[in-house]
Amino acid sequence: MVQTTTNLPERVEDDAAAVRHWLARIGARYDAAGRRRLEAACELLLDCHGDAVLETGESAVRHRLAAADILFGLRMDADTLCAALLQGCPDHRDPGAAALAETFGPGVARMTADLARIEQLTRVEYVAEGGKRAARNRLAREENLRRMLLGVAEDVRVVLLVLADRLHLLRRTKHLDAERRLEIADDTRRVYAPLANRLGVWQLKWELEDLALRAAEPDTYMRIAKALAERRNERQDYIARVLAALRAELAAAGIRAEVTGRPKHIYSIWRKMQRKGVDIDQIFDLRAVRILVDDVPACYSALGVVHGLWPHIPSEFDDYIATPKGNNYQSLHTAVVGPEDKPLEVQIRTHAMHEHAEYGVAAHWAYKEAKGHDPDFQRRVVSMRHWLEQAGDARRDGDAAPLEGDLASAHVYVLTPQAKVVELPRGATPLDFAYAIHSEIGHRCRGARVDGRMVPLTYQLRSGETVEILTQKNAHPSRDWLSPHHGYMVTARARNRVRQWLKQQDFDRHLAEGRAALERELTRLGIEASPQPEKLAERFNLKTGDDLLAAVGRGDLAVGQVARQVGEPRAERREPPDALPPPRAPAPPREAAGRSDVVVEGVGDLMTHMAACCRPVPYDKLVGYVSVGRGVIVHRRSCREILKLSAEERARLVDVTWADQPAESAHAVGVELTAADRRGLLRDISSALADADANVLDSDTRTDATTDIAHMHFTVAVIDAAHLERIIARLKQLPDVLDVRRAQ
Repeated sequence: MVQTTTNLPERVEDDAAAVRHWLARIGARYDAAGRRRLEAACELLLDCHGDAVLETGESAVRHRLAAADILFGLRMDADTLCAALLQGCPDHRDPGAAALAETFGPGVARMTADLARIEQLTRVEYVAEGGKRAARNRLAREENLRRMLLGVAEDVRVVLLVLADRLHLLRRTKHLDAERRLEIADDTRRVYAPLANRLGVWQLKWELEDLALRAAEPDTYMRIAKALAERRNERQDYIARVLAALRAELAAAGIRAEVTGRPKHIYSIWRKMQRKGVDIDQIFDLRAVRILVDDVPACYSALGVVHGLWPHIPSEFDDYIATPKGNNYQSLHTAVVGPEDKPLEVQIRTHAMHEHAEYGVAAHWAYKEAKGHDPDFQRRVVSMRHWLEQAGDARRDGDAAPLEGDLASAHVYVLTPQAKVVELPRGATPLDFAYAIHSEIGHRCRGARVDGRMVPLTYQLRSGETVEILTQKNAHPSRDWLSPHHGYMVTARARNRVRQWLKQQDFDRHLAEGRAALERELTRLGIEASPQPEKLAERFNLKTGDDLLAAVGRGDLAVGQVARQVGEPRAERREPPDALPPPRAPAPPREAAGRSDVVVEGVGDLMTHMAACCRPVPYDKLVGYVSVGRGVIVHRRSCREILKLSAEERARLVDVTWADQPAESAHAVGVELTAADRRGLLRDISSALADADANVLDSDTRTDATTDIAHMHFTVAVIDAAHLERIIARLKQLPDVLDVRRAQ
């Protein structure tokens, strides 16, 4: 049965008298400054809540006093008790919060602000669902709520305040209707008791679980309580006698050991009965003892002492040291018939095994409750547990310091206008929030309200705030959002969605350019067949016809090469099959006249120049333009200057092919790069070019100060087209690089 102790008067109708009684009972533990703060907090409590009455029929003043008294029982400092008394007066957004910090200090003000945010977040109610999917969703929500309670708290003491408030509410559930009792009990078992378990606050965990069972299943609770046939304090006295006997025997055997124990509480007994499908008579660990020793040999020596002191139950022995559990949990478990012929469970392990079981992957909350905790969350829970244990009995007024530095949460929890909780990394902005809700909301975002006030899109969100995104129908993302210097977003999801949108816009432009270029080329060649991009894409190892046309628009594919796959030119089709010339013998390898790298078809010795506009490299598809006075200007077939020629100028085009040439001959080609400007960008580009064996002949860089976008042009020496493709591929892999292409 649950036994509670309190410093509050049982029968006092007047709240002011109850406050005076409580202050008189607890004041001796705190120094003069602490007592003054507690007295001031009680005065503000009476003034703030007045005659307010809660759903349990209890006054708000008595409820706050009871929660503070629970924390007094945990030996918490005066600041923690002040925060418990001041919860809800004033709200953290109220101007009075500043006065609160002046009177009680910044620590109390922070704790009351955190409590207000937690109260707002925990008001969220979820619509009941059915089926397996609903069960998974419910478990995810419960886990999210536990994470939220730990994440919102800037100070570990705030979590204890929440648990104390919940515990006193449970103590008063007998005054509520059955449906409300069941709701509170269910929330406690699923969220608050596991949270107390994770923090190792056993006193609260046991009572939360027992009271939740009593509220949800009163008949079951009373049956187990009667079957125990003894009160909790009697079981505690029994454990105390067992501990004394064990310590004496272990000391006599020369074994250094730390011996602790506690009676099993009713909820734990009920859980084991449910899990094993047995009655209480077959539960052997109603009373449990733990022995911690220095090394493994001492574990087995202590086991011999226990079995020599009391007869053991053979079927209840497990050696998890020789055969650890799957989570590497190690310990010796045995059950004996202890004094007064009562069964007693004994666990024996080393200090290192105990540390692993409590804080490592073998810890009950990490192994049994959920296996998907992220490292930051586990780090925060372990840090809180260490703080609580180290503070322990030494907690006095002012000794309990708030969490700082690496103990702070890495997440914030904010609300949608529909009261849905959204978890985001610390430092997240309204844009991160918008993209977390839906990509389209992020794309069309043009402003944000936080708790009803307009904020910039670079505003860093805080836990407990309600965020409303303002959108416009025709709005779209800005490249500025990707700049790390502007601070618009911190989440990878938001950045990736913006990059995808911008890439899609470039894709659409290339698609239109490629379709227009292909139509012009088909007209020029006199090909009447309709292009079928989907079929053509397969020949070029591309997924879709749009990908093919976009590749033409980017210049990755020569438009003439694609056009000739559509059909033959009209002039060639007019010739009947029997008019085709006889096959010619293979021509010998051609050599370039003089020192030229190319051969002009049908011409022996003719001066040639490589076009500066497109800078052909082996083995681009070539075409020559017969100029006046400069010989043949050699272009790539996909060169934009060639595509813009008029019909008269096209008559001066001649076929040009690459001649046999030395394997290492180099050609200058331009590369254009666009990237989000950042520190070290030029260094990374230089490294990538060096890795690709590219010799930079010239470079030019411009940065747009309004967008922080860098535009770079490089002239590099390449061996052939494959070498150029390797260079472009290396550059595209660099972080923050938005686009790399061959200069046109």
